[in-house]
Amino acid sequence: MGTQSPLKKLSVLYVEDEVDIRKSLANAIEDEFGKFITAADGNEGLKKFKKFEPDIVITDILMPIKDGLEMAKEIKAISKDTVIIILSAFSEKERLFKAIDVGIDKYLIKPVHPDDLLSLITNIVVQKFSASNIIELGKGYEFDKNKKILIKDGKPIVLTKKEIFFTSFLVSHFGTFALHEDIKRSVWANKKVNDAAIRTFVKRIREKTDKDFIKNVPALGYKIST
Repeated sequence: MGTQSPLKKLSVLYVEDEVDIRKSLANAIEDEFGKFITAADGNEGLKKFKKFEPDIVITDILMPIKDGLEMAKEIKAISKDTVIIILSAFSEKERLFKAIDVGIDKYLIKPVHPDDLLSLITNIVVQKFSASNIIELGKGYEFDKNKKILIKDGKPIVLTKKEIFFTSFLVSHFGTFALHEDIKRSVWANKKVNDAAIRTFVKRIREKTDKDFIKNVPALGYKIST
């Protein structure tokens, strides 16, 4: 007998107002989880969250009655540890920035491939629900969450405290990306830092790792891409 997938231990709430999209994604991934609940808008989503208490909420932003960010804010007020994943159209970039204040955990830009979503959720399981302190990043890279050390092929990479903090922040968004505003707020504590300074900072980390270790997500932010 094979080992049961860690996703089978999770319950997921998926909130999307477009029927075809909701059914298509649900059909593609629902069998991977212990429980998969759907809702057609933020109001229904909030009610089902209170009823089923899912581990993860996946939601669109633009929806009737109550949008995804309003719903997410109310969910975080009830349970700040619940993981919320936003599926956002690129044209909703300004709304995506507002998600920072709500405390959204992860972001994916539509159209979303089911395999990419499953990969993201699997990474969340590893980071949030696993007892392991080592995050596998691929291509020989690992990150030790406890010791805050970036490792390549078993050897630690020497980084400054700020570089470690920045890398740790991107690791917490592994499988997706971190927004520019979120980076500035969390890594630089909202101190005045411009995009050019951050690009220079990223370049220094790339010089210590490789040129593709941190990738730019145009107009949005950065991600670890291995």
